[in-house]
Amino acid sequence: MRTATCVLAIVLGLALMLAAANSVIATLLIPRGRVGGLMRFLDRFVGMAFHLAVRRIADYSRRDTVLAALAPALIMVQLLVWLASFWLAFTLLLVPATASLRHAARESVSSMLTLGFTTTTGGWATFVDAVAAVTGLVVIALQIAYLPTLYGAFNRRETEVTLLEARAGEPPWGPELLARTQYGILGVDFAAFFAAWERWAADIAESHVSYPVLLRFRSPRPLTSWVVALLAVMDAAAMQAAVAPAATPVQARLFLRMGFVCLRRLARTAGLTVDEDPRPDGPLELTEADFEIGYDRLVRDGYPVERTAAEAWPHFRGWRVNYEAAAYALAYELDAVPARWAGSRRDGADPIAPVRPPNRTPEAPQGTPAKLTEKLP
Repeated sequence: MRTATCVLAIVLGLALMLAAANSVIATLLIPRGRVGGLMRFLDRFVGMAFHLAVRRIADYSRRDTVLAALAPALIMVQLLVWLASFWLAFTLLLVPATASLRHAARESVSSMLTLGFTTTTGGWATFVDAVAAVTGLVVIALQIAYLPTLYGAFNRRETEVTLLEARAGEPPWGPELLARTQYGILGVDFAAFFAAWERWAADIAESHVSYPVLLRFRSPRPLTSWVVALLAVMDAAAMQAAVAPAATPVQARLFLRMGFVCLRRLARTAGLTVDEDPRPDGPLELTEADFEIGYDRLVRDGYPVERTAAEAWPHFRGWRVNYEAAAYALAYELDAVPARWAGSRRDGADPIAPVRPPNRTPEAPQGTPAKLTEKLP
């Protein structure tokens, strides 16, 4: 082969090998959330394919079942793209030694998978074969070692989300969390509760920024979602600070701060644009009429309020403007369950109210049947 062609093949091969190696190292070994353009493209491509597949599915439970496969599919596509990139790189590097693109491709596969069915004598070919064999083993081993870290972070995340079901309903809603402290879950220590969720939000901010594919892992149950759960607890903290400031522990404000920092970081990691420093009077999708519905839920269940709805609204919106845009953008991007106060979805589904289970007692064992889904009034 001509010298110029050989040099070009080696240069292109080295460039592709370094680009693929950089992608592997940035994604699996450097916990800073810098996944690069290739991984961001794959995330968009796989996500688009799944959203096209579910766009005609009206039932949310069925949609959720299909979308649950998105994250595992992304991991598999990610591995296949890395291996294909290295295979093409080593093919180009072997072209000068084999003088045949077809033979170089066969030898590259043979070396990366350590099968040894094709080889070429010579120092350069032997060196490339050795590097290809080590690369294939290392990339697959790193991907396998990557999975326990992902599922460990996933389990930590979902433990608190699952515990929230009894406190805030399914799907969770901020006013429901406060209201249930008056009719079913008495004596709640809000200081300890918000402190636990502050630590949870910090853990999510660290783990999901370091490993962005965790954003795509969905909760085990269709009507639960980590982003909706975080939004509901933040709404509960903001609402308590707005309607009953004297009873609000300082941990609620600390949690709110950590919560909107977490949401903004995750939004940036997902490639979404959010305002880093919104004004207290900035735009808000939630209306005062929506707030009054939540306020009425509290009053109806006997929650001790210190302000009227009109007095509490400016304080509540002052908190919510810090996190609403980021939470809504993430919920839309991830197609989270359409809960109350959680923004719109691609399919335009109506918000689902939290389920209230029947109140069964020895005197009334049948209880009062609860509706599985209740639309907003």
